[in-house]
Amino acid sequence: MLDSTNQTPTLPDIAAEEKAKVGGQLQWVGMSDIEMPLVLSADAAIPNSVARVRAEVSLDDEVSKGIHMSRLYLACDEVFSQQKIDYAVLTELTHQFLRTHHELSSNALIEVESEALLRRPALVSEYAGWRSYPIKLTVVQCHKSGISQYLSFQVTYSSTCPCSAALARQLIQENFKQNFDAENFDYQAVVDWLGSETGINATPHSQRSSAVIKVKLDEAQQQVPLQKLIDLVENALQTAVQAAVKRADEQAFALRNGQNLMFCEDAARRIKQALMKDELVKQFHLRVTHHESLHPHDATAEAYSE
Repeated sequence: MLDSTNQTPTLPDIAAEEKAKVGGQLQWVGMSDIEMPLVLSADAAIPNSVARVRAEVSLDDEVSKGIHMSRLYLACDEVFSQQKIDYAVLTELTHQFLRTHHELSSNALIEVESEALLRRPALVSEYAGWRSYPIKLTVVQCHKSGISQYLSFQVTYSSTCPCSAALARQLIQENFKQNFDAENFDYQAVVDWLGSETGINATPHSQRSSAVIKVKLDEAQQQVPLQKLIDLVENALQTAVQAAVKRADEQAFALRNGQNLMFCEDAARRIKQALMKDELVKQFHLRVTHHESLHPHDATAEAYSE
């Protein structure tokens, strides 16, 4: 068939012209891992990055062959190419998804996954360095429940085992008894001994650990409160991994680990308590993983908002 205007063939549109051979509604249809530039509007200066975007709508029409995938992509391309991304922009994008699918869909979602670089200061020295945090922004528009906004992020920290620390202290006590006589006690000899490898003959095991947190934010929230929530979690844990360090920073980190011995249960409870007290957080889900140095498996704990 020819187009009467320019005498070129009219391209077939199977999604619009044919009906589904097997009918039924579908909760979500669309695309994922769409590559887009990302300029984030957050509460900290974050370098521009690359996003992987999920754009989907519900397919409510039981006999429709499919949705208009290209309309979702073109809407994302226009927004991500020209605007800073915050929750207001993402919410408007879900409105646009539904306007272009008004005959097919009543629900829409947009999900933006990336890594955010934050400049983090050292513990003691004047140094600072970059830390990369995996993040995910999600907006869901549902005809029944309205707009829901979520922020997910991951924090990496160090965890020192309380049990291992107690066992190490016992070995150090026994070592002390074997090297010193209560009747002939030399203070300087003890000081020197404590500063030697012979004196501290056992150390507790610690490991790099991670916490993945997903929070539901108020519908009125526009700017991405990324640094605020990351600071909240890292301050609760006290042992977030460091970027640029001098020896004084490394010593301060060792002190923090010694003062914050944590099973995975301890870490999860610390984060849970901090999230429950924050006014930005309406609901949350968290999962911590301690990548054990003693075992070949991980220790995990999970918690939800109450």
